[in-house]
Amino acid sequence: MASTPHGGILKDLVARDEPISGQLRDEAAKLKDIVLTERQLCDLELIINGGFSPLEGFMDEADYTSVIDTLRLSDGTLFAMPVTLDVSSADIERLSIVPGARIVLRDPRDDEALAIITVDDVYTYDRVKESIHVFGADDPAHPSVAYLRNRVKPFYVGGRVQAIQAPSHFDYVALRYTPTELRAHFKKLAWRRVVAFQTRNPMHRAHRELTVRAARQRQANVLIHPVVGLTKPGDVDHYTRVRVYEAIMAKYPNGMGHLALLPLAMRMAGPREAVWHAIIRKNFGATHFIVGRDHAGPGKNSQGKDFYGPYDAQELVEKYKDELEIEMVPFQQMTYLPSTDEYQPVDEIPAGAQTLDISGTELRRRLKTGSHIPDWFSYEAVVTRLRESYPPRNKQGFVLCLTGFYNSGKDIIAKALQVALNEQGGRSVSLLLGETVRDDVNAKLGFTPDERHENLQRISFVAGELARAGAAVIASPIAPEERSRALVKDTVLQNGGAGGNFFLIHVATPVEHCESTDRKGIYAQARRGEIRGFVGVDTEYEVPKKADLVVDVTTQSIPSIVHSIVLLLETTSLL
Repeated sequence: MASTPHGGILKDLVARDEPISGQLRDEAAKLKDIVLTERQLCDLELIINGGFSPLEGFMDEADYTSVIDTLRLSDGTLFAMPVTLDVSSADIERLSIVPGARIVLRDPRDDEALAIITVDDVYTYDRVKESIHVFGADDPAHPSVAYLRNRVKPFYVGGRVQAIQAPSHFDYVALRYTPTELRAHFKKLAWRRVVAFQTRNPMHRAHRELTVRAARQRQANVLIHPVVGLTKPGDVDHYTRVRVYEAIMAKYPNGMGHLALLPLAMRMAGPREAVWHAIIRKNFGATHFIVGRDHAGPGKNSQGKDFYGPYDAQELVEKYKDELEIEMVPFQQMTYLPSTDEYQPVDEIPAGAQTLDISGTELRRRLKTGSHIPDWFSYEAVVTRLRESYPPRNKQGFVLCLTGFYNSGKDIIAKALQVALNEQGGRSVSLLLGETVRDDVNAKLGFTPDERHENLQRISFVAGELARAGAAVIASPIAPEERSRALVKDTVLQNGGAGGNFFLIHVATPVEHCESTDRKGIYAQARRGEIRGFVGVDTEYEVPKKADLVVDVTTQSIPSIVHSIVLLLETTSLL
């Protein structure tokens, strides 16, 4: 029998509001609107289909504050993650966002009206506090802290929503189930116990053995419930992963497993995320939930240590087991025994027995380099699907981002580098000069920090798309802020697929030299106050902390700099 929804009632707002959807649609045509971000779109879909029950909208200040401080909504219901709708001061003014206002929420992909929010309140938040309480540290090495710093606007809007329609999907439609639909599916098949498995990575033999073992021990069925919304930058894209999941489902005993996709925007929040994931799977009808070692962990922090302890997530889920009313299945790390050609939990391996394993990092290296992946680790059908999305290293795209002062030589280096890469051949080479892009594409943007940031955001999107298609991309923006450079890298890693290879090159030519050799007199105009916000005159340039290469035209010739960049690419097998 499917588990009871969190809070007692499944908040299927699409079904609830279907009788008045026509009226809501007519009203929406007359209201001001917010075009959602990708993360907001994922959140809204799970609000209106009941995946985030008992939520019926984006959190108001009381719920937000309570969740941050206590992992509970203001009424005391357990809920581990803030779900918020962020807006700017310009949005507030433009849309007249005040309590009682009704605003349309639109899909960023097709501009369709999805819901109407009735505003309860508009409030500010403490970014540092949210980072520390939710993610454990205000450390930009955490992808969600970086997202909070670089992309989240300074105000949150709280309010309940009325659903006009669910977002449309054109990929893997047959695998997309709402909580209502998945519960009905379990009931139809008479599945009384369902073990849900969360993943954002491809699955291999060890995952299959783990989930089958968990199901058999509990006389249950298996729900493979992978995330296909936002995950960690650099993860395998969801199209590739779903093809892998489809291939591995054929390896399950007949009738044991079912595959359904979850449109969740992960936060990589470790223990809190594990509790959140358990609540979500409970709403989708699962009775058991596998919680892994370092569940939803983002990797290493700025000091090179794991953000969370290996069992912190399991301990927090266990702490709230009575309220969650979903049984946790601790992840048993599986390892391969070549002597018997089988996988066993590591804590059941006899002392001295030979074992084999391949880490996720090593697997990604083998995929990127085309190295052999043994059949004891994964199935041939799975490896084939992965290889389709990972061309040989010398066919993958990459992005070189040259940052430095105006007239530092970065544009000359970029042009010379384009010539050198064209000479080598093998892939197209795209040049995105900072001033050219601004003049031709982003002419309406000025030079305030926010406008510079938006300019970088647009450049990074284009660069990521080109790299995903296998191009070599050379971008040379000034990019004076660390947050903007981090945004470029994250966007390329997120959108670049196998071409998500990113290199930051700091052209560290001193500003004095840049100004003394400025034949166009731009620095002089800035000194006279004719140009405001000029980097190096009245705006600071933040020196990159982790550049892949540092060059300087006052101590190196252009040919030697270009050669050093080519050598950098060759050491990573991209050339």
